[in-house]
Amino acid sequence: MTKNAGHPAAEPCTGVTVAPAADEITSIKTATGKNASEFRNYTDSALQMRVAAHYRGMRLNQTVDFHKRMEEKYSFAPEKHRAVMSIQEAFQALEKYVDSSDPDIDQPNLTHMLQTAEGIRKAGHPDWMQLVGLLHDMGKIQFLWGDAANGQKGTAHGPQWALGGDTWVVGCAIPSSVVFPEFNALNPDMQDARYKSADGIYEAGCGIENLRWAWGHDEYMYRMLVANKTTLPKAALAMVRFHSAYPWHEKGEYARFMGPGDEVLLHWVRLFNRFDLYTKDEESAVDVEALWPYYQKLIDKYLPPGRLRW
Repeated sequence: MTKNAGHPAAEPCTGVTVAPAADEITSIKTATGKNASEFRNYTDSALQMRVAAHYRGMRLNQTVDFHKRMEEKYSFAPEKHRAVMSIQEAFQALEKYVDSSDPDIDQPNLTHMLQTAEGIRKAGHPDWMQLVGLLHDMGKIQFLWGDAANGQKGTAHGPQWALGGDTWVVGCAIPSSVVFPEFNALNPDMQDARYKSADGIYEAGCGIENLRWAWGHDEYMYRMLVANKTTLPKAALAMVRFHSAYPWHEKGEYARFMGPGDEVLLHWVRLFNRFDLYTKDEESAVDVEALWPYYQKLIDKYLPPGRLRW
């Protein structure tokens, strides 16, 4: 059974609410007039070729061995961090980053993160969830230390298969419900008897947090927050770590691996996902300078002062 890096001490999640309908969650509406069914179009979007190439790269390269290499490369063991930066400095580094896996928008990730945070704030959800909206995609900052060979080039047309995109569990069979399932057979682990069975290297009930997921910004940012001793609650860390795990939170895969408490985490991840998805709007600008003082207070509340280890 694969073990995770552990969580910082956090208060239990209480006050779980029922996820609202997609058209009720936020006052930020997509200027394109899209309805919910038009998001996540992996069939014929304007960005189809770029997105398909991204997922082909993910299936070809995201394996158990690759995950282990990335764990080592991005270790937060003493003196093994890659940089020391404030959240604001990291934000500035991501200012022009565009996610090549996203079929919905072609705008900098910075704009998307602020739109997500503002949608959560206007809906009246807790301040810690608002902060997750701001931070959830910041793990894409790995592009500063990655390269094309490892799928971490920070341009819209460079390989990003270890930065963004829907994640799945490595070490067991890839479900057919993933986007672009036609690429599943390309994965080297699907030719390995240890990893190609339904359960692979895992045991039923082992817990969602004890699975290895395809490496990307989610896993990195989760580990970064833990390493920096955040006081964000466990539900917040689950939103960061699993918001790209669409096979789990959208398709219902991996239920057999869920353990005590995972249903509560799944609720929070699903709630967050609605804001992550439906607040995307290429025509609504966000005023970073005007909004930043509010979010800096949340950063100061849930993270140590000053610069952090990345």
